[in-house]
Amino acid sequence: MIKEDQSAQVVLLSDPEIFGDGTDQVARVTTHASEVFIGKTRVFKLKRAVEYPFLDYSDRDKRLQYSEAEVALNRRTAPKLYRGVKPITRDASGRLQFDQPGEVVDWVIEMARFDEATLFDRLAEQGKLDRHLMEHLADKIATFHAATEARQDGGGRTGIALTIESNAKAFTDNAPGFLDMKRVSELTSRSLEATNDIASLLEGRRMHGCVRHCHGDMHLRNIFLEDGEPVLFDCIEFNEAFSTIDVLYDLAFLLMDLDYRGLRTLANVTMNRYMDITGSAWGLAALPLFLSVRAGVRAFVACAAAKSVEDADFKRDQAAQANIYLDMGLNYLDVPPTQLIAVGGLSGSGKSRLGRDLAQHIGAAPGARVVRSDVLRKRIAGVHPLDKLGPEGYTTEMTEKTYQAVYDEVRTVLATGHSVIADCVFSKPHEREAIAAVAVEMEVPFEGFWLSASPEIMEARVTERQKNASDADAAVLRMQLEYDLGEIDWHPIDSSGTREDTDAQALKILDH
Repeated sequence: MIKEDQSAQVVLLSDPEIFGDGTDQVARVTTHASEVFIGKTRVFKLKRAVEYPFLDYSDRDKRLQYSEAEVALNRRTAPKLYRGVKPITRDASGRLQFDQPGEVVDWVIEMARFDEATLFDRLAEQGKLDRHLMEHLADKIATFHAATEARQDGGGRTGIALTIESNAKAFTDNAPGFLDMKRVSELTSRSLEATNDIASLLEGRRMHGCVRHCHGDMHLRNIFLEDGEPVLFDCIEFNEAFSTIDVLYDLAFLLMDLDYRGLRTLANVTMNRYMDITGSAWGLAALPLFLSVRAGVRAFVACAAAKSVEDADFKRDQAAQANIYLDMGLNYLDVPPTQLIAVGGLSGSGKSRLGRDLAQHIGAAPGARVVRSDVLRKRIAGVHPLDKLGPEGYTTEMTEKTYQAVYDEVRTVLATGHSVIADCVFSKPHEREAIAAVAVEMEVPFEGFWLSASPEIMEARVTERQKNASDADAAVLRMQLEYDLGEIDWHPIDSSGTREDTDAQALKILDH
């Protein structure tokens, strides 16, 4: 596994003097693939001279190749972080030196130091991740994916099947003694069966530009905040099979990581914002498999970590994590029955908030697709969900187009087997009839909720809300209050009280 002695390089990079930035003590982090040396403002990353089945840094030339690739690829999302590749050289006396003339001994990636307290895994532990931040992150990911190179030489049915088979081998090598191998075998067989079930979808996505040169390792620990902006870093450079993947498989790692941490609501918010921006809901049938495979990867990695050390407490901790991931991997493949829920009400009634809150409880992980008229109206107009529209965005013709777009997207999502929450005002009887008719057409159960609160409460809500796709203000609400709503046969929900009370009313009706 270890092909060269790099102890001299480690000693050199542990010297505060080479940082030249006032560093008085160097922090060192060792991973399976790298040695990272952290100074006051600079960070040096030395690739370890190791060889694994999936990674080969065994000689100096390969370490240069992959160091240059790491810098180039990560500059797509973190241009300020990755400064370049610098040599470790030997002078005439045989002494090692950093970034000086002489015989090259090894190569080091130089990075700027960022505030580790802003890493998203730490923010998650401190309860500092919220809906708005995750929506902003989803915007960033969607933009990144759109800008990356589309490929047809990866992903698809073959790509995900190879990953599952690679996982199976890794389980065989690392999981005995830590996991129930019958359940591991079940995960492999069910994953391959699911792959075959959606093979045509996977191939269709590959042929239509959904397989791209992605990040490949997009979990919370590889994201930080810089001046309030989420930054993706530390993408996979050493094996294109791990990064030339379906964009939803790339996203699935983040969603699974949030779910593992008990943050399914934020996982659902992230998924929905990504779908809002990309319009890629037609691929949702692949998401349960993608989430399961990601959980499987984390399961065998935890086993490998447990196997690699003698510390009993660490072994127990890693084994416990591996079992949780295995459970998740199997549970993701148990897709619940599909259903359609409609949430209606005047502006400020709390329908969008209820829709978001219900979504995590409905359907396949990480919850229902929320199809929101306010967002689709913006998509039709070609603007971001938070951009405001003028009067031309709210003509009768535009509203009719918007509702038709809602019905169409609901059909698309239901056809994937994913559940949907339709979030619209639904003030007209024919709009409520139309969404219920979609459920009949698609042969799925339907529930409709009608939210209401006092005019004063609704006006306060529309006046105070921020970073919302709805452009409705107090004047719009006053106009809506004059509507003839007709007979409403949906479940009435009084949303005047707390958020928890509103959610409880709906969940009781849904028997959750």
